[in-house]
Amino acid sequence: MEFLTTPDVVGQLAIGVFIAIVFLQSGLDKVIDWKGNLSWLQGHFKNSILSGMVTPMLGIVTIAEIVTGLFAVCGVICLIWCKESTCIQYSVMLGLLSLLMLIFGQRIAKDYDGAKTIAIYFGVLLVSLLLF
Repeated sequence: MEFLTTPDVVGQLAIGVFIAIVFLQSGLDKVIDWKGNLSWLQGHFKNSILSGMVTPMLGIVTIAEIVTGLFAVCGVICLIWCKESTCIQYSVMLGLLSLLMLIFGQRIAKDYDGAKTIAIYFGVLLVSLLLF
């Protein structure tokens, strides 16, 4: 149990739990309220070059977010039981990829406030890479 109290492991666990919460909540919300999210996004991208691609983009982002969150959950379990942080590292990288997709869409839709919020999460994940 002493292993779980070292600062680097506590940081890695916190990162894993953070990613699991953020990405699973976001991905599962898209699954649970698919119609609502799709309707909102169609309006969001109505006047952009992405207007005809909203449905597949929502599907891809949803899958990416859920996979990211699941990697984080697996990573937390692996870190606790096996003292191995590789899955959390992968969740950080997958999270960065997911956020790049999201920020691309926000910038195309000219939603600069939404893009700023994503940039904050992106910064957290970039800093998180330093703990590995």
